[in-house]
Amino acid sequence: MSKTNMSRNQALPRLGAHMSIAGGFDLAIERGTSIGCEAIQIFLKNATQWRCRNIDGTEAKRFRDLRKCSGNVPVFAHSSYLINLGVENPRAVEALADEIRRANALGVPFIVLHPGSHLGAGEDAGLRCVSQNLDAVFAATPNSRVRIALETTAGQGSCLGHRFEHLAAILQSSKHPRRLAVCVDTCHLFAAGYDIRAPRSYETVMREFDAIIGSKHVVAFHLNDSKKELGSRVDRHEQIGKGFVGVEAFRCVLRDERWRGLPMVLETPKSEDMREDVVNLGILRGLL
Repeated sequence: MSKTNMSRNQALPRLGAHMSIAGGFDLAIERGTSIGCEAIQIFLKNATQWRCRNIDGTEAKRFRDLRKCSGNVPVFAHSSYLINLGVENPRAVEALADEIRRANALGVPFIVLHPGSHLGAGEDAGLRCVSQNLDAVFAATPNSRVRIALETTAGQGSCLGHRFEHLAAILQSSKHPRRLAVCVDTCHLFAAGYDIRAPRSYETVMREFDAIIGSKHVVAFHLNDSKKELGSRVDRHEQIGKGFVGVEAFRCVLRDERWRGLPMVLETPKSEDMREDVVNLGILRGLL
C-alpha cells in the first residue's frame, strides 16, 4: 500500500458496533471482527445489575491477547445504565470507580457515560452533582488513565447532557479535566433539537459544538438513526437511513475532517446473527 493510501485510510473513521460480552469479554472481539468491525464498544458488566463478578487475570489476558491478534481493534466501554451522577449517590460513585478498575484490567481507554438525571432538583444542581461525583470517582482511582467520555443525550425526562452547555459546564468545573472526554450520539443530538440532516444545518450545529465544547474533546461517536422527530427529547434508536435523521447526516459526520480516525459504533437494534449491523455498516462505508 502506498504512503498516500495509508494516510487516507488512517484518516477514515473506524466503523463498528456495540458487541455483547455474553460468554466472556474476548467473545465480544470475536463477534465484532467476524462482521468486519474496525471498532467495538462493550459493557464492562451486566448493564442493568449492580452486582457483578470480578474479572480474573486469565480472562483479562485472553481479552488483551485476542485484541492484539485482531490488529489492536479499538475497544471502548459504555457504563452501566444504573449509574446516575446527577444526584448525591455514593453507590453510583463506587460503581463507576469499579468500572474504571475493570477497564484498567482489560486495557480499555475510556468509558462512555450518560451524565445523569437531576430528578427534579434542577439542571444547575444536577450539573454540580455530576461534577462533584466525577471528582470523587477520579479521586478514588488516582493511578488510572481511563477517561470518562460524557455522552450527548436526548434530554428525556430530567436527563442532563442534551445541551452542549451542560457538557461544557462539567468539563470546565472538573478538578480532573484530562480524565474527561466527549462521545457524540447522532440520535441523541437530533432528538435534543440539533438539526444535522443536511450539510448546512450540520455545519451550523458542529460550529456551535466547537465553540461551546471543542471538537478536541471528542473521542468517539455513536451512529444511530432516530425513531422520533427532531426535538422530541425521546431516545429511540433506529437503523441507519430508516429514521428521521436520514442518510445525509451520516455522510456529513463520516466526511467531517474533525472526526478523522475516531471510532464510530452502531447501537441500533439487532438480532442474534447481527445481520442488521452488517447492513448498517455497509451503508455507512458506502458514504465514505
